[in-house]
Amino acid sequence: MSLAQLHYTSASAGDDGGGARFTAVSAGLPTPVLAEAEQLLGYEPPAGAPYHPTAAELRSFPEALSFSALSDGSHLLGRAVALGGPGTGGFHAHAVHLPAGTRLPGDALPITAWRSPNWASTAPNGGTPARIASLPASAAFGPEALNDFAVSRSPWLAAVFADLRRVHEDPSAARVVLVERQSADVARWIALASAVLPPEHAQRLTFTTYTRRPARSPHQVVGVLPQDAPEPGVPDGALRVHSCSGARPEGPVDDAWAETCARIWRNRSPELFRAAAELPGEPFAAGPLAVTALCAGIALGPTERAAAADWAAERPYALDEERTRLLTDALTAPGIDRTTAELACVSRLLTALDGRSPAATTASLAALLVTEAVRGGDVALEPPARSAFAGPAGERAVAALVTALGDDLRGELATGAPAPATAPGRAVARAVQLLRIARLLDVDCADLLPDVVRRMARSLLAEGAADCGPVLLDLLDEQFDVRTALLGELDRVAPHDPNATERLLTGVRLPFTGTQALPHLRMCAAAPDARARGGDRLEVVHMVLRAGGMSPFTEPLVLRTAVGLVWGEETPTAGEARQLLGGSTSDAHRTAGTWSALVAAALGAPADDEAAPELAHDLLRGFPGEIDARVRGALLLLEYARDVRSGAAEPGWAERARKLCAGAEPVEPGVRDQAFGALAGRLLAPDRPEAELYAFVHSDDADLIAAYGTAARHDTVLARLRSEPAYVADCFTVWSSHPHAGRAWSETRAALLADVLRPVVRGLSAGEVATVEEAVERTGSSRTVEAFRAWNRPGGFGRRLGSRLTARVRRS
Repeated sequence: MSLAQLHYTSASAGDDGGGARFTAVSAGLPTPVLAEAEQLLGYEPPAGAPYHPTAAELRSFPEALSFSALSDGSHLLGRAVALGGPGTGGFHAHAVHLPAGTRLPGDALPITAWRSPNWASTAPNGGTPARIASLPASAAFGPEALNDFAVSRSPWLAAVFADLRRVHEDPSAARVVLVERQSADVARWIALASAVLPPEHAQRLTFTTYTRRPARSPHQVVGVLPQDAPEPGVPDGALRVHSCSGARPEGPVDDAWAETCARIWRNRSPELFRAAAELPGEPFAAGPLAVTALCAGIALGPTERAAAADWAAERPYALDEERTRLLTDALTAPGIDRTTAELACVSRLLTALDGRSPAATTASLAALLVTEAVRGGDVALEPPARSAFAGPAGERAVAALVTALGDDLRGELATGAPAPATAPGRAVARAVQLLRIARLLDVDCADLLPDVVRRMARSLLAEGAADCGPVLLDLLDEQFDVRTALLGELDRVAPHDPNATERLLTGVRLPFTGTQALPHLRMCAAAPDARARGGDRLEVVHMVLRAGGMSPFTEPLVLRTAVGLVWGEETPTAGEARQLLGGSTSDAHRTAGTWSALVAAALGAPADDEAAPELAHDLLRGFPGEIDARVRGALLLLEYARDVRSGAAEPGWAERARKLCAGAEPVEPGVRDQAFGALAGRLLAPDRPEAELYAFVHSDDADLIAAYGTAARHDTVLARLRSEPAYVADCFTVWSSHPHAGRAWSETRAALLADVLRPVVRGLSAGEVATVEEAVERTGSSRTVEAFRAWNRPGGFGRRLGSRLTARVRRS
């Protein structure tokens, strides 16, 4: 093909090339192309250039080689150089036009035109130059020269290549600005970039080796001199500036492709780019490059090695046997630090090669993974399959691993590895990993198994399975002895924390098949469904006990598991506790340790729970040796309430209540209220023993008398007052008596007369009041009736009248 030429020359001096014009153009170029070309071919001399430069100074001026994309899809490749003259503004630009879809002859890269002998510095005669056939490359970019340049720019290579990749993958990405003291060095940069870029991208990389105004340049790569370098804070991040003549950049580049390209150039091996291009993979994929570099003996970082292993794992047939061996040798080389991501990729590669590659290849990868797992502590690293150690080579590898790692393996299994507090499940995952490796290497750890499973069970209940559930199930499926021991240990400790065991089983469905009974595990597994069926808590208890398959009479600890599953941190009600006690023996509860929950149910019951006194009576008989003195006093106080209500209490009620309460301090409020309320209720009954009432009134015990006042205000007492005139008379007689028994009684009886009895009597009809007066006279005397009538007159007691009537009642 032939290329149309354009010559653009300054006609007068000027800072911006003003007055420049086309002096020669090949025939057939469209006018829009010329209009765009005119904006791209200008030239400004460097800042501070001499006004009348000498020939030597002109030769030192930067050369602007540019490759530009035009709006119609075509491209313009041109060179602009300074010509001198007054004001240093003279320049000449020579360019060729590449129509859309075409390339330079021979598919030459645009950068190869740097200092091509076919570039002209003056316009040809005639105004219409013929088309030219080629732009032969100069000798400026010999292999050694580029290698030397790449090594000299080592610190910047990866960062520049990473930005080039971004420019090609995202057209809106920031353009790359290369700051160099010589435009020839910018051209060398573009030559380096053209070698690493995929061929299609290299052919379309737009650039200029020199400009004074980088922010206005439309090119993907822009070269500038240090004095024209943009400030670091370019608006909108439109430019990515690399000052290759300044301080070295700091920090790594997070781009495996760019890092690999940089390492290849540093090792003076650009031919590897062509070799990598022959391997399958997406443009800018790090895998093919990394594989090629590793096979050539170039050391790479962990991210790049991971990319190589991952690429080879996805394409196990892409490499021949020799290159596969070279790759595995590089991946398993000693003395290098490996990351978790890299080891995961190596593991995938081993899986892909197992059964496809020679045993020596797979054995080396498997040995690496086992060594890293034992010594590195990465619990996410899966041990390799046994098939990776097939054949004599594999057996030798296993023997070497046992020699190197056997003691470390047994030592950690014996003591356990400390797990970070922020890594729940890690201790279990580590134990699973080491047990699987021990089985893989045939290291005998049977003597360590009891301690190992005890730690595993403890960790599982404390932390849960977290992410190690699948590998734990794999272990239990692979190793029957571990499954038997671990399930047995979990069943043994489940009664001590059944709720944690239930949470564990909700997350990991442990295998209960086999001959093991495992009653506690089965109960914990059945608890969610039992609760979901509804019903009261005692029904749930029966359901989980049935799921366990063992009776509390033969295995009392199932009671502890059941109580923990159903009530957790809560306390059963007194009624529930009585049924729990009645459903099994006190011996079973004693062995299970659940008797304390029954005691707590009694002591924590509200004052109106009628089951609490009955439960206290049963507990005192069932657990005489377990209950301490303080708790025994509280239960006796509850039992006293039971006896008072049933009429079985011995005489001296008030004194007995006070002594029991003193012996139970600090007594629970519900227990005190239960006992004192029972006493008050009996003393409010008409058939009470008068001696007990007298002793109670004169006890002057504020708590006892306050309980009496509370009981007298109960709805049952108020209903009886409204319906039974005789009861009204009885209460008036009692509440008008014993005025000097003590302050507590005096205040309570006065309040009861005013707040309880008076509203009731005021609500009675005249006939009902008369009936009350008759009852008062029967139970008292005529003086008592007189006192009642005086009390019931409108306005109630005055202070003196009240005292006289009280005295009359007392005398009567």
